Amino acid sequence: MCGIIGYIGNRDCVQIIQAGLSRLAYRGYDSAGIAVCHEGDIDLRRAHGKLENLISLISVDPIRGNTGIGHTRWATHGRPSESNAHPQKYGKFAIVHNGIIENYLELRQELIARGHQFTSETDTEIVVHLIAEAYEGDFAQAVRKALKNVRGSYAIVALCADHPDEIIAARQQSPLIIAKGDAENFVASDVAAVLAYSRQFIFLDDGDIARVTANTIEIFDLDNRKIDRPVKEIQWNLAAAEKQGYPHYMLKEIYEQPQKITDTFRGRILEDEGIINIDEAIDKLEFEKCHRLQIVACGTSYHAGLLGKYLIEKLARIPVDVDVASEYRYRNPIITPNDGFIAISQSGETADTYACLKIAREHGAKILSICNVMDSTIPRASDATFYTRADPEIGVASTKAFTTQLASLILLAIHFARKLGMIDADYTRHLLNALRAIPSQMEAILESSDDVRLVARKLLRANSFLYLGRNVHYPIALEGALKLKEITYIHAEAYPSGEMKHGPIALIDDRLPVIVIAPKNSTYEKTLSNLQEVKARNGRIISIVTEGDDMLTRVSEHAFTIPECDEIVQPFLSVLYLQLLAYHIADLLGNDVDQPRNLAKSVTVE
Repeated sequence: MCGIIGYIGNRDCVQIIQAGLSRLAYRGYDSAGIAVCHEGDIDLRRAHGKLENLISLISVDPIRGNTGIGHTRWATHGRPSESNAHPQKYGKFAIVHNGIIENYLELRQELIARGHQFTSETDTEIVVHLIAEAYEGDFAQAVRKALKNVRGSYAIVALCADHPDEIIAARQQSPLIIAKGDAENFVASDVAAVLAYSRQFIFLDDGDIARVTANTIEIFDLDNRKIDRPVKEIQWNLAAAEKQGYPHYMLKEIYEQPQKITDTFRGRILEDEGIINIDEAIDKLEFEKCHRLQIVACGTSYHAGLLGKYLIEKLARIPVDVDVASEYRYRNPIITPNDGFIAISQSGETADTYACLKIAREHGAKILSICNVMDSTIPRASDATFYTRADPEIGVASTKAFTTQLASLILLAIHFARKLGMIDADYTRHLLNALRAIPSQMEAILESSDDVRLVARKLLRANSFLYLGRNVHYPIALEGALKLKEITYIHAEAYPSGEMKHGPIALIDDRLPVIVIAPKNSTYEKTLSNLQEVKARNGRIISIVTEGDDMLTRVSEHAFTIPECDEIVQPFLSVLYLQLLAYHIADLLGNDVDQPRNLAKSVTVE
C-alpha cells in the first residue's frame, strides 16, 4: 500500500531517501515524510499530498543526518493529512509502516487508559507508542515486545534517538527487503527504491525482525532466535525493478492479486463471529433497509457491478439495478430517498460515474462508493466509501482493481445478508472460509501461466473470439472479452451461454475460438448442453472447468482447471485465466501491453 525506505551509513541520508521515495511514489501519493536521527533527537518533516510537497518543504527547512527513514503513504486508517503522514513519532522513537493493524482500536483504548495521548488517526501510531512503552534500553527488544501485542500485517522500520547507529525492521505479510552496501545498508519495501546503490538483497520473511547497522545485518524471529536469510544478487535495471522483474506492469499486477485480495479482506472478516467488520460510516447508511440498490459504473467496474448484483440479490435478497454510467446519466433515471446508490470507480475520478452520483445526490439517495484511490473526487462526494486496497494500478487494462472490487462487493453482500437475517452464522462462516481460501487458490492458478501462453500461441491467427458464461460467470465473460479487445486489438464478444441460439451461433465455425467458463455449479448442465451445440458446429472450445471434469475436457481443444469451491468465489479464479490469455496474446503479438492505443487509465472526460 505504501512505500518505505531506510538508510544507515556515512552519507547524508536525506537525498538518498528522497530519491528512493521517488521510485516508490506509485505505491502511495497521499502524503510523504522523512525522519532523521540528529544530535540525540529525531528530526521529522512531513507533507500532505505528493512527494514534491515534501521535497519543497525540506528545501526551505532542511534536515541532515546519517540514519533516517522515509515513507510515501496510500491512506488506510485516517484521511490523507500531515498529521496522519508517516513517519509517526512518539518521544524518542519514529516508525514508518505499511500494512493494517487489525486490533488497533483495542490497543488504542488500552494505551489511552494508561495515559497515552495520540496526535493522528492512524493505526501506525499505536505501534510507536507500544515500542516506547516497552523500551528499557534495548531498542530491538522493545520492538519485539511491541509486535507481540499486534495482530495484522506490517512492514515496519523504526528509529530510536538513543540508538542512531541502528535501524530496526520487521515484517509480517507485507514486503520488506534489506540491501547491503559498502559501510552502509538500506531497508525498503521494494527493490526499486535502492537498486541504484546495491544489488545485494535480503528478502525478509514473515515474523522476521532485523537489526541493521552500517556494517552489520542481524535477523531474529519474535522469540529472539537468530535466523539466517540468503543474500541474493539482483541483475535488474531500474525500469525492471519498478516492475519487480516482470516485463510489464500488467503481468506484475495480475500476480499481485492474491496479496491485494488478502489486503482487501484483512480486518474486515471476523470468521469466529461469523460477521463482516464494515466501516462504521458504511454501517450507518443501513443500505440493507433500502428498497432498491442502484449500481453505476463504467468499463471493468461495470462488470464488477453486474457480479455484485448477482451476489447481493442471491444472499441479501435486495433488488439491484446495474447501469453503465454514460447511459444512466442521460435517461432521466428514477431514484428516490429510499434507494441506495453504489458508485464503482478504480480512480475515483471517472467523469460519467461522478455525474451520476450527483444526480443520485439531488434525489436524496444514500451514496456509497467503491474506490481504490483515497480522497479522490467520488469518495469525497459520497456518504461513505469502501476502499479496495489494490495499491496504485499502472497498467491501463485493469486487473487487480477488478478483483478487489469483486472482493468488496462480496463482503458487502454478506454483510447485508447477515444484518437482514437472510443467512445464519454457520452459513456465513462457510462463505468466509471460502473467501479465506481464495488467495492461495489464485496463487496455484498463476503457476500455470506458461501453459496459458502455449494456448495463446495457438490462437494468434484468430480475428474474433466468442466468450460464454452463465450466472456469476457472465460478467466474467464480459470482462474477459474486454481485456482481449483492450490489449490485443482483436474483436471479441461475450454472451450469456443460454443466448447463443439467439444469434451468436451463426458465427461459429472451425476458425472461431469460443472461450467458455463452465465450472461445476448450479448452471453447469445447461452450459454443457450449450457447448455440445458449439462442438457440433466444429467450434474451437477453450474451457475453464472444475478439476476432474473429464466430460467437458473431452469436448475442449484445451481445458483450464479451477479447484472445486463455492460458486460465489469461482469468478476470482476463472478471471485469472482470461487475464493471462489476453496478456499473452498481446505480448506475443508485440503490442504495448501497459499502454494500449487510444486508451487512458482514468477517464476524466465524457
